[in-house]
Amino acid sequence: MVEPSSTKLPPSSSDDALELNTDHLERMIETVENTAVELTCMAYDVVTLRTSPEVGAAMRQLEDAFVRCRAAVCGGADLQAELGSRPAQPAATTLD
Repeated sequence: MVEPSSTKLPPSSSDDALELNTDHLERMIETVENTAVELTCMAYDVVTLRTSPEVGAAMRQLEDAFVRCRAAVCGGADLQAELGSRPAQPAATTLD
């Protein structure tokens, strides 16, 4: 009778090449998914801007308001750190 160990074939280099690292595959899949989401958002933005140009103006106003708000918040945090425990007054921002 033939021993079971003698029928076992040695692993070939092609078998080694077919082994895939699961962590690497998961990272690749996540990267592809993130890229797909970004492309979908970009396509949505293009379609939205082409169908309604007013949206572009509104987006610029929102971006300007965000930049002013972020500057006020970051500036307020820096000011508060310089002044010690005294709370900084929030800056008023308006959407024009």
